[in-house]
Amino acid sequence: MNMRKIFFVCIVCYTLCLSGCGVTKRAMVSNSANLTGYNYAIITDVISYSGSAALMDMEVKVYDALSATRLQVIGNGQVGQLSDTQRQQLLIVRFFASQNNEESVVGINFVDYMTGKPIASCKGAYSSGSTKEKEMITAIDNAIAQIKASFK
Repeated sequence: MNMRKIFFVCIVCYTLCLSGCGVTKRAMVSNSANLTGYNYAIITDVISYSGSAALMDMEVKVYDALSATRLQVIGNGQVGQLSDTQRQQLLIVRFFASQNNEESVVGINFVDYMTGKPIASCKGAYSSGSTKEKEMITAIDNAIAQIKASFK
């Protein structure tokens, strides 16, 4: 084979590999919600995460991501110290992760503390055909990027 054909085959293989990668980043905010009215967040009621060792750090990563926004993250024991006005500005943060042979998905949901109404959701997903741990880390990072964009 001459060099042109080898180069062409390499380009085709590279393109096929890239087209197999799937990246999803999505944030959804309820039509009736105004995120600027929320100033506090509490991580509670983790929905589920199992399967990948990459999930061991997920709660800390979500906490760090929230701390890097304008939201003040508080612990469960601090809710009683908030005034009624502050509790009206409080979001409950729940997250989940799932993984199968096709993709890794992380969802982070935000619920109004006073009403229990869902306010927003950030989703990160990734599928590349690489290791499951790498896919999960990327899915977490994609969801966290949505948190930072939503709560500037």
